[in-house]
Amino acid sequence: MHFRSVAALFTLTLVAGIAYAATQWVMQPKQSELTFSAIQAGAPFEGKFKNFDADIRFDPADIANSRFEVRIELASVDTQDAERDDILKSEELFSVEKYPTATYVAERFEHRGGAKFAATGKLTLRGVTREIPIQFTFETNNTGAWLKGTGTLKRLDFGVGQGEWKDTGADGIANEVQVRYALLLTKS
Repeated sequence: MHFRSVAALFTLTLVAGIAYAATQWVMQPKQSELTFSAIQAGAPFEGKFKNFDADIRFDPADIANSRFEVRIELASVDTQDAERDDILKSEELFSVEKYPTATYVAERFEHRGGAKFAATGKLTLRGVTREIPIQFTFETNNTGAWLKGTGTLKRLDFGVGQGEWKDTGADGIANEVQVRYALLLTKS
């Protein structure tokens, strides 16, 4: 193969790669939130993670090349109850000393019409990785985009609940936890 042919092939490959790359977004942490809700002893409670970051590569016209990666500092949990927060951080639940972060990585997306999408990603929590589907909307404006959605997980699938905290009965913590997120994004 001649040098010109190799150079042309390389240029074509580079241009094709750029043409099909989904948009890279930068999360604005002060305006973004990651929250959860669960039931303990029959009463609902909510919490949030104060420290998390998200690497978002997404384009509604190119979902095949899109990717989400979210990293959560579990010790940043805040339920507005210091005693409950300490229990959540303990070895029996999040075990933050051994597993300081959780990650969620999604690479398979589905367009559900309009601004609605779904994804299936892998959540790693307490050293356990499982697939978790999420639903979200992606709406752009002049300054960026909002990515908002929900997902549901079963905490015991990840070992979040050892000893007495495995109890999902009337006096324990329900197994199902709903996660909500609203991420303000700007183009990188």
